Amino acid sequence: MFERGDYISFANCGLPYHISGRIKERKSLLLQTPERLWTNFRIEVRVRNEVLAIDPRGKLVRARNLTTGDEYTESYDYLVLSPGAYPLIPPIEGSGAAMFMSLYDLPGMDAMIARINDQRVQEAVVIGGGFIGVEIAENLIDRGIKTHLVEMLDQVMTPFDPEMAGIIQARLASGGG
Repeated sequence: MFERGDYISFANCGLPYHISGRIKERKSLLLQTPERLWTNFRIEVRVRNEVLAIDPRGKLVRARNLTTGDEYTESYDYLVLSPGAYPLIPPIEGSGAAMFMSLYDLPGMDAMIARINDQRVQEAVVIGGGFIGVEIAENLIDRGIKTHLVEMLDQVMTPFDPEMAGIIQARLASGGG
């Protein structure tokens, strides 16, 4: 298994709760590790290794070790593509500024915690009223940070019906997490 990043499996829904301190141990966010996959399933995991090319006829994968820069080729019998995902960041003017942050992985969470601590953040704006947006808003409030939640649609938590979302919106509007 090739993974470009440092982590193969983590509880992304737990990220906001570690930011607030509700989840104390960072390591409890790790669901699987390369070592456990090897011990339990004999699956070799190569973190910080990026796949550069696939040769389906030759059943070969060309990869680069991002730590050393070395490129190499591996053969395979079966190939499963699981390229992952990135958060949708709307084209908002200023979203490239240094103060703009995105929360979708452990390094992003670490950066957010560092910024909150180092810059003594007093106020934040969360863009997006889905599950993670509402959870990060709730957890920033728990840290004592005045938080504004912005959602472009008519309600937060769009998977819910309007009556249920209305209860959530009223709680958020009252300042309750």
